[in-house]
Amino acid sequence: MKMNEAAAFPAVEIPEDLIRRFDSLGPRYTSYPTADRFADGFTAQTYIRYLQERSRLADKPPLSLYIHIPFCASLCYYCACNKVITKDHGRSAKYLEYLARELSLVTSHLHARETLSQLHLGGGTPTFLSHDELRRLMHLLREHFDFSDDAEISIEIDPRTVTTATLQLLAELGFNRTSLGVQDFNVDVQKAVHRLQPYEMVAQTVADSRACGFQSINFDLIYGLPRQNLDSFSQTLDQVIALSPARIALYNYAHLPTRFKPQRRIAEADLPSAEQRLQIFLMSIKRLLAEGYVYIGLDHFAKPDDSLAQATLDGTLHRNFQGYTTRADCDLIALGLSAIAKVGASYGQNLRTLDEYYACLDRGILPVEKGCQLDADDILRRQVIMSLMCSNTLNFKLIEMQYGISFTDYFVTELQTLQDYAKEGIVLIDDASISVPPKGRLFVRALAMVFDRYLSQQSSARFSKLI
Repeated sequence: MKMNEAAAFPAVEIPEDLIRRFDSLGPRYTSYPTADRFADGFTAQTYIRYLQERSRLADKPPLSLYIHIPFCASLCYYCACNKVITKDHGRSAKYLEYLARELSLVTSHLHARETLSQLHLGGGTPTFLSHDELRRLMHLLREHFDFSDDAEISIEIDPRTVTTATLQLLAELGFNRTSLGVQDFNVDVQKAVHRLQPYEMVAQTVADSRACGFQSINFDLIYGLPRQNLDSFSQTLDQVIALSPARIALYNYAHLPTRFKPQRRIAEADLPSAEQRLQIFLMSIKRLLAEGYVYIGLDHFAKPDDSLAQATLDGTLHRNFQGYTTRADCDLIALGLSAIAKVGASYGQNLRTLDEYYACLDRGILPVEKGCQLDADDILRRQVIMSLMCSNTLNFKLIEMQYGISFTDYFVTELQTLQDYAKEGIVLIDDASISVPPKGRLFVRALAMVFDRYLSQQSSARFSKLI
């Protein structure tokens, strides 16, 4: 890392004793209120009202689009995503027909052709789609939307499902970012989670992606998987570092077999202990920082010249249901099974099964299952939480001017609770601001929890470990 980069991205301390003391269970805050607060009182008509309100705005927020492709050819035992396991590729053709219906219904309430600044295809396995189906989907989107010149167009990739021709096609269609599900390169771990994926296969996918001109390649890694240990994951990191992805998401595996049926196939005796998981995490963060990656926050790392790292400097880092993103706060339209939209002061989530999804669209109704309308306190707390998680600082005066409150009076209880963290240097508090120093960035979820007014009403068993 160059000298000016080192100044911009200070080193992160790894306070092992504080991790042991403050680590607990909590939400990931990809939204606030969190998705477990969504209720079925939020209907298709509610969502339509927010779409129409957006259409009337003279100065609209930027617009993002997320599309959920649920199909996977095989089951990964660790997976907690909403997916449909099938080897019948004919099922995706029908799904695209219904995505087209949903898109037409949504855009009929926007009243004007809009421009997308971001598109993300997630899953499931988006590359389950055939080449013709990928072409059809992008043609459909371009019929309804324009794309900004600097639009981020990204897709999640299972390296087992792509060829050189697939990557070439994605580039031709306008995709400029790929995210690869790597998880772990160790064969024993891969067998234990039912995802055999040789290093050579991933290396070829990376080489093809770069040859096709993709701007940024992300790797998803998971620590805490069965049969994983410190040595095996260190070897995985050797291979990851050799492939040099621009971004890395290092997720903590949450073993919740009562909620996610596929996880019942994992033998709990094969899972690393809490102490082993901690040591794997500490080793991983040390190695990635030593290799020059910047710690973005939570479980995200990026090279200093990647746009995600640059967004931490220019104040445009944001968080949504895909994790950290590079654009300022956008409205988000979401299509497909269980996809979550964010429009104005609302979140709306689609139905979770194909039968329900198809039946709803057959009646000409948007397939909304549940959601949340934010009140003034929700909007205020969302800004506080996202500021801490994305910019690591919170200016009281700016909040007071925007919301007409006295910050210290409104959040008197929260500021008292933060003192426990302040005593340890995890957070810095003065009369004008709250800031999170480098070592405190490991604990931003815990800091966000302090401002979550719903947390006492929720069961912590639904959440993952903070670290």
